[in-house]
Amino acid sequence: MTAEPTRGRAAVVVVSTQAAADPALDRTGPVIAEWLREREFTVSDPIIVPDGGAITETVTAELLVGARVVITTGGTGVTPTDRTPEAVASLIDLELPGITEEIRRRGLAGAGPTALLSRGVAGVTNGGCLLLTLPGSRGGVADGLAVLHGLVDHVLAQVHGEGHAPRSAS
Repeated sequence: MTAEPTRGRAAVVVVSTQAAADPALDRTGPVIAEWLREREFTVSDPIIVPDGGAITETVTAELLVGARVVITTGGTGVTPTDRTPEAVASLIDLELPGITEEIRRRGLAGAGPTALLSRGVAGVTNGGCLLLTLPGSRGGVADGLAVLHGLVDHVLAQVHGEGHAPRSAS
């Protein structure tokens, strides 16, 4: 018998006009969803919206059904339709800029200076959900998940009044 996830609900929102037209082109949403499942969150398949589409509404809907973590991927660059940070910034109550700073730092070391063009945001919503916007690249997502690995438990424990999360042996 497989254990049911116990950490609550999480959601992945893919912001990509190409993937909205053909979901098979989404190469980052499933990676994030699987990462969350491995951490015992209940996660549906990624929701795909086009660049400049109903990003705020989609994330808000996930918050309203009790998501503890919402991660977006895509739309954080500088093209005319990259507006994910603007779409979700108003939903963040407490900003956590160190998270996105570290993701960019790791990207700079790996992918080079184009990582500095990512305008991602991170923070906690009024309802205690960790909200993070990741780049749409596989490398940016890998960097983001590596940073979150050591933080997600601590952030959720803090925002839900549980004190400090226990340190893991890993």
